Amino acid sequence: MEIIESIVTDSLEVEGKVSSVGQNVDIDKTKAEFVWTLQATWHLVHIRLDMDQLFDQPVCKKKKLWEVVSEKTNAKLRESDGGGGGSEVTVKAYECDLKWRNMLATYRKNAERAKRLGEGSVHWEFYKAMHEVLGKSREEVEAQRRAKLSGTKLGKAIASKRFTPILPTPSVANPPFAPRPPHDVLQLYMELQERKMNMWAQQKALEERKIDAINNLAQAISSLAQKNSEPFVKEGQ
Repeated sequence: MEIIESIVTDSLEVEGKVSSVGQNVDIDKTKAEFVWTLQATWHLVHIRLDMDQLFDQPVCKKKKLWEVVSEKTNAKLRESDGGGGGSEVTVKAYECDLKWRNMLATYRKNAERAKRLGEGSVHWEFYKAMHEVLGKSREEVEAQRRAKLSGTKLGKAIASKRFTPILPTPSVANPPFAPRPPHDVLQLYMELQERKMNMWAQQKALEERKIDAINNLAQAISSLAQKNSEPFVKEGQ
């Protein structure tokens, strides 16, 4: 964490140098850090849960999916604001990803607590909505998919037996399942991986802020040099 703090300090020092030059450099508000309000968090939860199947079986890079999540979240925030503009700071894809990872870690801790002490012991406001989707097994998800299919033309055709279904051939005795690692070891491994990803995302965001500050300083110095050179040009004329 000392490395991260030093990066933040460096970026602030660079931004201070920009102001000391005396230039009124407009900092792009879209570069500012997004603040997760309760409303914005709920928008993220609903959008991410609706896209959970796309994340489980992605047909493209997850980075693209997170860009879709950020676009939908920003659109929801604009709708909630009544189209008045409100805050010009928009949430970025990596910020949605990082926020969801943190919420997922909190959800898992509450899910473990619910198993030990019961559902009544969990008071986290997002737990119920997340558990309705994330708490389902693969069998339950498949059963829901089949239930939705039953209302379609294909499902009705299957029900009316308009064609002879191809029955699967009986398989040979299934091989024994490979033993799974102990639950506590697997849980510890997942938590360590999440922490690594969170640290990486935070460092990436801070590096981007540092680069933006350096670019602003370079623009300010260039603008100052150009203004200082203008009197000499006029005298030469």
